[in-house]
Amino acid sequence: MEKITVKDIVTAVNGTLLCGDENHPVEHLSIDSRTMKGNDLFVPLIGEKVDAHRFIEQAFGAGAVAVLTSEHDHAEDADHAWIRVADTKKALQEIGRYYRSHLSLPLIGITGSVGKTTTREMVAAALSAKYRVYKTPGNSNSQVGVPITLSEITSADEIGVLELGMSMPGELTVIAKIAQVDMAVITNVGITHIEQLGSQENIYREKLTIQDGLKEGGILFLNGDDPLLKETKAKAGCRTVYYGTGENSEYRAEDIRSEDGYPVFTANCRGEKYMVRLSIMGRHNVLNAMVALAVADLSGVPLSDAVKTLAAFTGFKNRQQIAEKNGVIVIDDTYNASPVSMKAGLEVLEATAKGRRIAVLADMKELGTDSPKFHYEVGSWMKSHPVDVLFTYGELALQIEKGAKRAGMKAEYLHFDENQKEAMVDALKAKLQTGDCVLLKGSNSMRLGEVAAKLLAE
Repeated sequence: MEKITVKDIVTAVNGTLLCGDENHPVEHLSIDSRTMKGNDLFVPLIGEKVDAHRFIEQAFGAGAVAVLTSEHDHAEDADHAWIRVADTKKALQEIGRYYRSHLSLPLIGITGSVGKTTTREMVAAALSAKYRVYKTPGNSNSQVGVPITLSEITSADEIGVLELGMSMPGELTVIAKIAQVDMAVITNVGITHIEQLGSQENIYREKLTIQDGLKEGGILFLNGDDPLLKETKAKAGCRTVYYGTGENSEYRAEDIRSEDGYPVFTANCRGEKYMVRLSIMGRHNVLNAMVALAVADLSGVPLSDAVKTLAAFTGFKNRQQIAEKNGVIVIDDTYNASPVSMKAGLEVLEATAKGRRIAVLADMKELGTDSPKFHYEVGSWMKSHPVDVLFTYGELALQIEKGAKRAGMKAEYLHFDENQKEAMVDALKAKLQTGDCVLLKGSNSMRLGEVAAKLLAE
């Protein structure tokens, strides 16, 4: 946002200016002293292990012009503004609310257990047929990331697509109230973060809190194929729109099929029908496409144009990115993993492979006390979507192997512990031959993206 000053920041956070020029412009917010853009406000957060107040001088050296502080009551600095606040994290959120209150463009918020980021990108692609779209960069979807995201929206942007995440009870409410979206999307209710939230019902209730920031007269888009969402209604004063494949969805996909591994279907949008061919694999992306078309339609985008921009969307790094090297197809789907997304990745492997199917599957994190069971169930499911060679990586992933063996999947099995990554890479390279197709899938913390990069660098 343009034309924000130190004085505006002080007002927004109800803080005290200890020193510095209150009229100095602030152009960016930053929580990382290493990534200043110029004329930044540095917000030092206090974490479990590190108090970022110790990096204030480093931030000034990198281009910050102002800083929030909860640890200083006095400062004398002619070159920089020091703003005293009680809590730097809460102050950052207040700044986010300030920015939002000065934005006139409509915002779409997207949450869900699986597929938030891909849905965000596809919604943005569909909207780009008519508007200049601002979208959440990277994974800036948290209580900290969303305020910074809002601060980067400019007057040139015409519509915004925000990813709203959560990992603990009450977090989405905080984020939603900052974002104040005009439209909200819930993609699904799975078991990601069940460790923190306790049950799928709790996850469901938390996802619905995106409505705590949904404006009066807003629209709630719900996956009509999801067992928990298909009977859900928006809060009073807001409209419910369902998307999916069933008759209960006013935006639904019909006649779904695969051509050369890519989904092809008829999009029935309130009775108007359009042929859609996606450039990303996976049947699950059909639902992502349908909500993208629904949001675009109700935002005034001609559907024929939205279909074209969706067709041109090819995905992004570490999310079912398909590349070929030395006659081997590599599917890099290493950004993150849950049981639903791992099954989706295996379906893409099945659709893509012309020769041997090789799966490298790592631990899925944050699944709670039933995590071994969820891994085992993925393995059991693989009996109907078999692979020729199964690499498992990590203690939990061993349960995938056990489930597949118990289900009777005929394959070559190789397991590696988390401290054996290099040995696994060597074994994988030795196993590969021309015509193979390899899927790499696991939680981001397992760093399988490094394995994909090594395969493609050869």
